[in-house]
Amino acid sequence: MRLFSAVSFLVGLTLFGLNLYGLTKSLRPEGLNPEVLRFSQNDLTLSKNEFFSNSLRLNSESDYEYATRLTYVISNGMAHVHWERFEPSVFHQTVPVWENFILFLMGKYSGIPEFERYHFTIPEKSIERGVGLCGDASMLLSELLNREEIENSIITIPGHVMVQVTIDGNKTLLDPDFGVVLQQDVESYLADPNLLETEYNLSGFKGNGEKVVSKGIQSGKVEFWAGTKHFVTKKYYFERVSYFLIWLIPIFLLLLPLFIKIRQKRKHEGLIK
Repeated sequence: MRLFSAVSFLVGLTLFGLNLYGLTKSLRPEGLNPEVLRFSQNDLTLSKNEFFSNSLRLNSESDYEYATRLTYVISNGMAHVHWERFEPSVFHQTVPVWENFILFLMGKYSGIPEFERYHFTIPEKSIERGVGLCGDASMLLSELLNREEIENSIITIPGHVMVQVTIDGNKTLLDPDFGVVLQQDVESYLADPNLLETEYNLSGFKGNGEKVVSKGIQSGKVEFWAGTKHFVTKKYYFERVSYFLIWLIPIFLLLLPLFIKIRQKRKHEGLIK
């Protein structure tokens, strides 16, 4: 029993210390230079602090103005790395052990791809890391819009994820990954996919990824999700619980030897039979 108590205390102390160390670290990885970014020098034009501050709604903004500006902010604040060229740990796509040891263990040993290259659902974590794919950008946009009670849906097509907002009965399709505010709703582009590609071309994307979006629309395979909570339900809750457990587990392990000692003392005194 003494050995068990010692191991419990040591593991708890290690995990608690790891968490404290994590508080001194930033999720924003180093090495985010134009050579590793999909849009080169036009990528990641906002610093971490600028990303945080610019994601906040201005007092003077209407729902539409905030939603469209936020689309550009997320595109400019989130690095579009050539992720397939690098190991998941290079740009903290596998959550570092000092950030959340539960998500780290899931990324290393669960065999689930979504944890190996993790997509944060907590907006502050997504902004802090500043690295992601279209799914990361769209979940971030959806969560921030939800905080402002702006009706939205996450839209998935083969190869891409976007967000559609409904404001005053009007629907607008937003692409926070590319940073494109489209002029119509997804139904309009399903009816005329060429119109979608034209709008991407006019926004400066020609031969730079827009074909993936147009082909996805042309497939006709479109799914609507009522926000991040609906899109990745289990992971949405698991992430939030994990950030609670990374503190609860070490505290429990640290206190467990004390509970054992008290119980043994009471048993010795004849209070427990």
